[in-house]
Amino acid sequence: MLGYIAAILPLYIFVYLPVSNTLFGTSQKPLARVTEFNSSFIATNEPLSCPTHKYNAHILSQEPLVIYIEDFLSPDESTHLLKISEDKFEPSTVTSGAETSIQTKIRHSEVALIDRDDVVRCIEHRARSFQGWRPDLHIERLRTQRYGVGGHYTHHYDWSGASRDADRVSTFMVYVDAKCEGGGTEFPRIRMPNVADRKWCEFLECEVDGSEVKDKRQNMGVTFKPKKGNAVFWENLRPNGLGYEETWHAGLPLLSGWKVGLNIWSWGPARRSD
Repeated sequence: MLGYIAAILPLYIFVYLPVSNTLFGTSQKPLARVTEFNSSFIATNEPLSCPTHKYNAHILSQEPLVIYIEDFLSPDESTHLLKISEDKFEPSTVTSGAETSIQTKIRHSEVALIDRDDVVRCIEHRARSFQGWRPDLHIERLRTQRYGVGGHYTHHYDWSGASRDADRVSTFMVYVDAKCEGGGTEFPRIRMPNVADRKWCEFLECEVDGSEVKDKRQNMGVTFKPKKGNAVFWENLRPNGLGYEETWHAGLPLLSGWKVGLNIWSWGPARRSD
């Protein structure tokens, strides 16, 4: 039941409520009211002392901005996320309009809405820091996704375009655990970088039909390998608020093993043009 509520809440809060007068208005009173109303859905931003954490970032695309992050999670953080998720997993759902249902042909996995302890809050703070501590961004409560053999999520967008006021501005797809064959994150509309020097091949699938590709500069489509602790970050919206069609992506089917991902979505002003 928690999974159904979590799936419906974003549509209710950010589409049907007058978010333009609450989240992004000039009055401070509405802002305080929305923060309180969304306390079970939007991660709050209290001061927190977090341990020093280092990661490496590699820019794959500038428009849309797509960045691959090595070691976004520490091994201890990955272990902790797996532990606190275990008793919360429920079948993943698909929402279409006002209807939410389980459709394994579209999305075959399990989802857990995790509690906000200090470890989770430090991960939220890391996501905010990566984006420059923007005051107009609000981190959605974090969810882990567990995939077994055959688990997948067909091509979709993280942005909805349903509201002129607010939308999912950005996404982190974090690989909490990955001991699998297959299960990559595919972006068929993002151009493959030059892989002749093999540097990107540590993170991207560089083979087609079992044959190594020496130079795929002109080819469209990239697939990120699921590697424990690493993450893919991308911006979902153009400056004018329209969604990037290039961010159409999928979680490819697992051929063996298992994978656990962590979704970090940032809500913010859509800045949609007329």
